[in-house]
Amino acid sequence: MAYELYYWDGLQGRGEFVRLALEEARAPYVEVARGRPEDGLGEGAMLALMDSKDEPHPPFAPPFLRDGDLIIPQSANILFYLGEKLGLAPRDDLRYVVHGLQLTIADVVTEVHDTHHPIGSGLYYEDQKEAAKARATDFIDHRMPKFMGYFERVLKQNPKGDAHLVGDSLTYADLSMFQLIEGLHYAFPRATKRFRQRYRRLAALRDAVAARPNIAAYLASERRIPLNETGIFRHYPELDRSPGSD
Repeated sequence: MAYELYYWDGLQGRGEFVRLALEEARAPYVEVARGRPEDGLGEGAMLALMDSKDEPHPPFAPPFLRDGDLIIPQSANILFYLGEKLGLAPRDDLRYVVHGLQLTIADVVTEVHDTHHPIGSGLYYEDQKEAAKARATDFIDHRMPKFMGYFERVLKQNPKGDAHLVGDSLTYADLSMFQLIEGLHYAFPRATKRFRQRYRRLAALRDAVAARPNIAAYLASERRIPLNETGIFRHYPELDRSPGSD
C-alpha cells in the first residue's frame, strides 16, 4: 500500500522534508491534499481527518503520514519512523543521532519562519514588518552562522568522513540538510552569497544530494512545488542583508 502524505497543497513547507525521503527511496506515496475531491482526496479530506471525532489520535496539524491504520504527525517524527523502513537511517544507536540532527534542523526551520512572522502566525507579514526586520537581522548575524557552523563541524568530525552527517551512507538528515540549504538560499540570497566559501562541506553535501538520480529526477518534475512567498522560506528583499551590515 502507498503511504499517504498530508500537507498543504501549493507549499513545500515542512512536508518537503518528508517528500525528499520518499522520493529518494522511490517509495509509493499519495499526496492527499493535492488529489481530487471526487477521489476522496483534497485538502477537505485532510481537514476532515484533523477534525475527526472518531480518530483516537487525531493529528494537530500537517504534515502527517498515514501508514495503514497508523497516523504519524510531525516531520521529524515521520522521518524517524520512515528512516529504517526506507534504508535512510542506521540500524544501530546512531539512528538517535540522526534523529537529533533532524530535530535541530527543525529548530532552524522554526527560526526561519519567525523571521517573517515574529509576533504571530495569525497576523499578516505586513502587520509585523518592523519586528520581522529586527528578527531577520538577528537570524542572519547570529543564529544562522551558529547553526550552520555547527552542522559544518558535524561533517568535519564524522569519523566516517565528511560526505555525510552521520556514518558513511546517506540518511534522511542529509536530505533535510539539502532542503534547509535550498530554503536559506531562496529566502536570503544576500546573506548566503558566500555560503560555499564559509561552509565548504555543507555546500558539497548539498551538491551531492542534488546529483542523486532519484532526487535529480524529482527536482526536475512537476511534483516538486516551487518555493514561494506563502511557505516557510520566503524571500522578502527588505529582510535580506549581508551578515554584519548596517
